[in-house]
Amino acid sequence: MPKSLVIVESPAKARTIKKYLGKDFDVEASAGHLIDLPDNRLGVDIEKDFKPQYVVIKEKKKFLDQLEKAVRKSEKVYLASDPDREGEAIAWHIVERLKIRDKAYRVLIHEITEKAVLEAIRNPTTLSRDRFEAQQARRILDRLVGYQVSPILWKKVKRGLSAGRVQSVALRLIVDREREIEGFKPEEYWTIEAELKKLLGDSTPFVATLIRFKDKKVDIKSEEEARGVVEALRGEKYRVALVERKERLRNAPPPFITSTLQQEASRKLRFPVKKTMSIAQKLYEGVDLGDEGPVGLITYMRTDSVRVSEHAVGEVREYIRNTYGLEFLPEQPNTFKVKKTAQDAHEAIRPTSILRTPESVKPFLTEDEYELYRLIWQRFISSQMNPAVYDQTTVEIEAGEGVFRVTGSLIKFPGFTLVYREGKEEEEEDKDEEKRLPELVEGEELMLVGLEGKQHFTQPPPRYTESSLVKELEEKGVGRPSTYATILSTIQEREYVIKEKNRLKPTILGRVVTDLLVEGFPEIMDVQFTAEMEEKLDKVEEGSINWVQLLKEFYKEFSKRLKNAESSMRSLKREGVPTDVRCDQCGAYMIIKWGRRGEFLSCSRYPDCKNAKQFEYSGNGEIRIKERSEPQIRHDIRCDLCGEPMVVRSGKYGKFLGCSGYPACKNVKRFQDVEKGGDSVVNLEDGGKGKKQGKRKSFKKVSSSKAIEA
Repeated sequence: MPKSLVIVESPAKARTIKKYLGKDFDVEASAGHLIDLPDNRLGVDIEKDFKPQYVVIKEKKKFLDQLEKAVRKSEKVYLASDPDREGEAIAWHIVERLKIRDKAYRVLIHEITEKAVLEAIRNPTTLSRDRFEAQQARRILDRLVGYQVSPILWKKVKRGLSAGRVQSVALRLIVDREREIEGFKPEEYWTIEAELKKLLGDSTPFVATLIRFKDKKVDIKSEEEARGVVEALRGEKYRVALVERKERLRNAPPPFITSTLQQEASRKLRFPVKKTMSIAQKLYEGVDLGDEGPVGLITYMRTDSVRVSEHAVGEVREYIRNTYGLEFLPEQPNTFKVKKTAQDAHEAIRPTSILRTPESVKPFLTEDEYELYRLIWQRFISSQMNPAVYDQTTVEIEAGEGVFRVTGSLIKFPGFTLVYREGKEEEEEDKDEEKRLPELVEGEELMLVGLEGKQHFTQPPPRYTESSLVKELEEKGVGRPSTYATILSTIQEREYVIKEKNRLKPTILGRVVTDLLVEGFPEIMDVQFTAEMEEKLDKVEEGSINWVQLLKEFYKEFSKRLKNAESSMRSLKREGVPTDVRCDQCGAYMIIKWGRRGEFLSCSRYPDCKNAKQFEYSGNGEIRIKERSEPQIRHDIRCDLCGEPMVVRSGKYGKFLGCSGYPACKNVKRFQDVEKGGDSVVNLEDGGKGKKQGKRKSFKKVSSSKAIEA
């Protein structure tokens, strides 16, 4: 009797699912996309309604051949690729390439548990043309931008650069923030603080801040003004004028969606976004739990919905009741508002079973997998617990013509914070921090312990961290959370951005690329335009916008921008970026250019003056020339051609040994070979290609002109 075939994306997922389906099913993995646009050309026929010219990915042909054999032997084929646009495209391409539409079924598996897998197989659906076309439109749109704008950057700046429909907008946000910081002018202001304590009873001192003086809100701009206020208040009596007590509730946070998981893992675990998504993928696809075998530990990790199944809510409420007690359990389950833009097909990210506690699965996980699973598990439990309750006391104290205020806060009931507290960015105030005050009553006189003015300066906005940039992109509707990991990786790999103290700082290259793109392609660099395009792509999936028409509208203006940029965009290969550094040979200003080894300083009078310097940035961002160190002579290593000492030099590929008799003797050795006791020697008289002594090695220059879309 023929078996049924289930096709999933990864071998790990295949192993987990096979365990649940038994002997009547074969399970094969596609290893991701099998069909895609070609690497070496645009691959889109613009004149024929943007028809994509799909090809089999070279490295994936063996997987496609394997699937073709398996399909021939199968009566039914269940396509269980991931339940999102990319998964739909994988399934669609398999059906089209293998011509199996008559026996193909689509199954959507949101969590890899026995119950969910069997239920999905029992209730298959059909392929979604709308979802596939939404993915196809996004893919073609990204290809049009990436493969047509990137070569312009190669021509105008240097090879190997990339532009992307969403990537470049994310870079612009980072560059704009840096310029906002640089243009920020700090303003001086002063606060007046009084250290006070009770005359009787609890003598614990506390600090109150002046909020009004002479019936006006405090706004002190100078030391002189601050001194005057301090002197006016020093001899006054301090009396409690108002004591206001109220309860403050802090509600439980919703379970994770993709973007909030990325943010919290960055803040609390210091995980880059790419790492978070990679670990989450493993937890979703299945981890071997010893005797239990492979088990998917979390639900699908690419989601923007906070919806949770009734079964999961029931299970977690039972766990809370049994573990923490009824006082921590709300009368009704907590519900959370789903954003208008959310694709509500998936649940929130949660454990597939709350009974698999982090400690019970820890022996089977790496340290990083354990940390991320614990974060997801704790967040999900906390999402169905009662609010934390704080007793908040606000006290106002009168002193002559001044009014001081102090606020105290005590946890009355911990609620969900017993299990989980949200992470904060460094610059964010922790509003839940306890601050105890002594028992105070209205009319009570207080003792002044100390009174002082404190100088402050307004602060610029902070640089983005990965978590705060993800938050900003999501709030502005730029891209989708599933793409953020790729975007953040790409802008760092392209050296547009570096991390400094865990914050994202644009390089000069990142700035100039941004400026060129804003000048040449204002629409694709516009945050609002990009967000509106995301909404239109969502409408393609809903079936309310035709994908070809969407691309036609976009390309009409974009093609004009392309033509104009080719001829009129500034060429930094020729012009460079001006600096205030003087050439030490002719006195002209140096400019920054980019070569194969990165950025360097070149004399602006080139080719009349060919002076060039390596440089680095000082702590405050100023350019600092790297002085060339004297070559290190190694008397212990002799040239085996002429007997002279060898010299340690630096070249394009790092350190090497050259004969000190150069140019009479052009013998060189690989530095690492000599250090390891090897004998590889290359004679440079024939360009390093011909005469070799010792081990014979071959060298191949690799060049890539592939553009990157993101």
